[in-house]
Amino acid sequence: MIADFHALTSDIVLRPVTLDDAAAFARAYARNRDHLRPWEPGRSEAFFTTEGQAARLEDLLALRAAGRVMPWVLAEDGGRGEIVGLVNLANIVHGAWRSTNLGYWVAAEHTGKGLATAAVTAACRDADQRLGLHRIEAGTVVANAASQRVLVKCGFEPIGTARNYLHIDGEWRDHVLYHKILNDRGPA
Repeated sequence: MIADFHALTSDIVLRPVTLDDAAAFARAYARNRDHLRPWEPGRSEAFFTTEGQAARLEDLLALRAAGRVMPWVLAEDGGRGEIVGLVNLANIVHGAWRSTNLGYWVAAEHTGKGLATAAVTAACRDADQRLGLHRIEAGTVVANAASQRVLVKCGFEPIGTARNYLHIDGEWRDHVLYHKILNDRGPA
């Protein structure tokens, strides 16, 4: 597990997710429900509760222990305060593939401040230097121009459009796919 904290601003830190984050995640998702709706899958009412987040985090942390995901939160007050975003490397595959999928979001009141760019940059650095990965892939709903700008600023290249890629906000949505080659090292 990656245990480092990354200062993104003087007040906001990127740090690994813990089970203690359940209540803060419930509050963050409830506050940002409308902001995130166009970019996320449909969510049950239980998702927005502390109990629902605790169950989700237990599953996520089990996958992290197995080396399959690496989730971080963006948190205020030096990492101890409210959650204002998430960065996640999912579907981590080693061997000849050495690749992962990137997902992220930033709270509505914090968009446009460079937080997503800083957090994605830190996740890419850790994916390369600590996880030993070769490639990261990310997809955005076609209409999500802000997220596409973040990816391009972080060195991702578009690789195409995937038709009906994910079920987002009640419909199968086309996504623009991006990838970033982190290094040319061979598998260890």
